[in-house]
Amino acid sequence: MKQTHVKREIVELIVIALVVFAALRFAVHGYHVQASNMEPSIQQNSYVMVSRTAYLFSSPQRGDVVVIHYPLDTQREIIARIIALPGDTIVTDQKTIKVNGQTLQEPYVQTPFNPSAHTWTVPPNTYFVMNDNRQISDDSRTWGPVSKSNIVGKAILIFWPFSSLHIINTYSSVFSALT
Repeated sequence: MKQTHVKREIVELIVIALVVFAALRFAVHGYHVQASNMEPSIQQNSYVMVSRTAYLFSSPQRGDVVVIHYPLDTQREIIARIIALPGDTIVTDQKTIKVNGQTLQEPYVQTPFNPSAHTWTVPPNTYFVMNDNRQISDDSRTWGPVSKSNIVGKAILIFWPFSSLHIINTYSSVFSALT
């Protein structure tokens, strides 16, 4: 009788562990930053924790760092910062970014750079994303806004290397004046 009770408890424990693991795997995703496109904010070869559930009950915000399905090859994932929301107008010249007429003062960008002057209006259900390392222009400046359905999740924490452990800054003050 006692042995049956122990076996049942072991099975229950395994089932609970599997349920917890599955729930965490659904909610959180580890992402390896393989490129230098988000430097200096996120260094190449860092690992970040991505919340897959961040946008279930809220919308992405300007400044959020997100992992997305790369628009030119949706089997790949890349990381970028949301600069503009649906309905926003973005105007670039060689060194500045304006969103809805406001020039962004971006402390996370070391070398301002835009390959060309351009104006975009972000369509509904899409987001304009850019790299923090602006000299790498493989972002919405090249392939346009990203559909919300292509957002994998919000990057919330750098967890490796351990010496770089910190919450990812969304620089909400940069975007707070925008309407």
